[in-house]
Amino acid sequence: MCRIASLFLLQRLKGSMSGNARDFNNIETRAVIKFLFLQCKAPKKIQEFLTETLGEHAPWHATVKSWVARFKRVDFSTCEAPRPGRPKTVTTPEIIYQIHELILEDCRITAKSIAEQLGISRERILSIIYEDLDMRNLSAKWVTKNLKADQKRQRCQLSEQYLEFFSARSK
Repeated sequence: MCRIASLFLLQRLKGSMSGNARDFNNIETRAVIKFLFLQCKAPKKIQEFLTETLGEHAPWHATVKSWVARFKRVDFSTCEAPRPGRPKTVTTPEIIYQIHELILEDCRITAKSIAEQLGISRERILSIIYEDLDMRNLSAKWVTKNLKADQKRQRCQLSEQYLEFFSARSK
């Protein structure tokens, strides 16, 4: 029976190899581990067989042991179970548009207030603002990163006027 599995693996491996690239599926390897487990083979023997058949593309011994342990628990699925954790957030054009509209309405709006209005995490809001909208926070205002020369000059002049005003007022 092991010879049949070995021939299957070799044929599958040869059929999926193109040059140096290997496209041998992990699910297929797990199916062979499952087959050999059902033949009452020890994890060490399964590892030796896979190393003999697949060479450098064989899974590590620890991987084989973990899958054999899983099969011993009567979990015969060769697919990995979904992992728990926080789901990935998808940035849609609609969300980006909503955030951009809120910033255009009030350029002094905070990321916290945007997050409260839209029900999205503050980190995600900041990521969208910095990466997708290409904006930054400049003196409590959201502005685009690429200001034109006249816009930069105008901002510098306004900043100097504010500085003079507040310094004169503080005296």
